[in-house]
Amino acid sequence: MNFISILLAILVFSVIIIFHEFGHFIIAKANHVGVIEFSLGMGPRIISWVSDGTKHRLLFFKSTAWFEEHPEFDENTIYSWKILPIGGSCLMLGEEEDVDDERSFSRKSVWARMAIIFAGPFFNFILAFVLSLIVVGSIGHDVARITDVDPGSPAAEAGLKAGDVITEMGSTTIVVNREVSYYPIFHKLDGSPVHFSVERDGQELDFEIAPKKEKDASGNEKMLFGFYHSSPREKVGLLSTLKYSAYEVKFWIDTTIRSLGLMITGQVGMDQISGPVGIVQQVSSVVKESASEGTGTVAVNLLIFSILITANLGVMNLLPIPALDGGRLLFLIIELIRRKPLPRKVETYFNIGGFAVLMALMVFIMGNDIIKLF
Repeated sequence: MNFISILLAILVFSVIIIFHEFGHFIIAKANHVGVIEFSLGMGPRIISWVSDGTKHRLLFFKSTAWFEEHPEFDENTIYSWKILPIGGSCLMLGEEEDVDDERSFSRKSVWARMAIIFAGPFFNFILAFVLSLIVVGSIGHDVARITDVDPGSPAAEAGLKAGDVITEMGSTTIVVNREVSYYPIFHKLDGSPVHFSVERDGQELDFEIAPKKEKDASGNEKMLFGFYHSSPREKVGLLSTLKYSAYEVKFWIDTTIRSLGLMITGQVGMDQISGPVGIVQQVSSVVKESASEGTGTVAVNLLIFSILITANLGVMNLLPIPALDGGRLLFLIIELIRRKPLPRKVETYFNIGGFAVLMALMVFIMGNDIIKLF
């Protein structure tokens, strides 16, 4: 890892986090909720900006005490950049306690509060779509095209040919090339025949192919079909760009959910999960592998990586875990069913417990990332 990789990783994280928090912010403002502070990063403030409509203040290294001494800014949002380049926040009035104020989050309808909470993860998906538009619009989408077939392999015996475009594997519709690579991860191959549909010269052809256990290029034994499938991306028109960009987001959401399923069932170990250090390492790999092809290729690969991270963050935040947006949504759904909120103490205890578990998990994952470095 080098300084540039760390800087790029921080930039990627910052854009994703600020967009997530902006989702909460914009919907809170639309529902006339008072936003106390909108910030990027954690810890002490480096720069803050606040305005009451007539007076504007750009402040450096001001603590909360300074704002308490200047009550003229009480009803105005503080915009801050903080010293630790992780996380961010959209701190709302009445978010953690009941406040007798019409601008209080706690005084808004349950539907308004649900919209505000859901907006954060939803904006992650919007960002993933925007980034996908840039990628697909600039370099096209990755077709699942077969480039070569090993002679005598199950694929060759079944009749697959180079140039065939895979449109279905098993019961899974194939749209992007990566889905072919991911298929064996999410579907156990035991030698049973797998249904393939391919497009060849405008015709749809069907095959049943049983994989065989063979050694791959790395010398590891795997169930293989005996074909290769990497091809240059193909440019498409405007409507197809919109379609494939939306599918790109769907693909990463689906992949994240399936990966969580593997983790819960124990098919993926905790040591295979990456935290911030691991992500910085991956950014470093992306930069290193793309550098020889020019700045444009580095930028596009970082955008593709960012799509994965922001879609992943959106899904993870919707998990019904206390201290995450999904946990807060769960409490609001319970409130909707009960027609009254849970006691504040119950929610607080659950959130504190959830936060403690998340912090312990983060420490474990970061420790695991550091061990991997050596």
